[in-house]
Amino acid sequence: MKTPLALCLLLLQSIVAYAAGAPSAQSHAQITKLVSAFVQQQTASLAGKVDYQIEELDPRIVLAPCANLETFLPGGSQLIGKTSVGVRCAEQNGWQILVPVRIRITLPLLVSARQLPVGHTLQEQDISRQTIEISRTDGYTDAKQVIGKVLRYSIAAGQILRDDMLRPPYSVTQGQIVQTTTRGKGFSIRGEGVAMSNASEGQSVQVRVGSGRMISGAARNGVVEIPP
Repeated sequence: MKTPLALCLLLLQSIVAYAAGAPSAQSHAQITKLVSAFVQQQTASLAGKVDYQIEELDPRIVLAPCANLETFLPGGSQLIGKTSVGVRCAEQNGWQILVPVRIRITLPLLVSARQLPVGHTLQEQDISRQTIEISRTDGYTDAKQVIGKVLRYSIAAGQILRDDMLRPPYSVTQGQIVQTTTRGKGFSIRGEGVAMSNASEGQSVQVRVGSGRMISGAARNGVVEIPP
């Protein structure tokens, strides 16, 4: 049983600690500040306008004070839409917490100016720009990235142009009679054959030559380069 003197000393120590600002729990405001700095740093290089909102932590969550806090992005998460940023205490018997964040990114993306059919090769008049809040990061902002590419399927007017919609134009097509070339040190061999499939520039394609033999090479501007 503590004596009145001991109780007084304990109370005095508590008052001194409180007056000195000794924390009894990790500040939620500090966690929020760290998450804010992390989001700003990680989205600084993104095109467009970035807005974000950090959800307030439940006041019932009490974490031990920590002098070595780290922020991180949980595996599989992206800094777009509804997501979370992790904060952990990198000390012995540390803790970690996920802080919900809503990130809005708006930017002028390329969209289809009209309905376009499958197999259509995009031209400048086929595209326009529209400022959109995006939920994924695979849209295009530069017309040079899409002009000359071919639609994999038909699209309606106003659709955001995305990578999975487009393919490079074919350099050779199935059934096309193509020239083959094999180059090595001091020699060059030319031949002819039939392409067995479609192939874009640089893609591998099989060619059936006159003897019926199948050879493989890389499609290059209508010619198939066969390795020596």
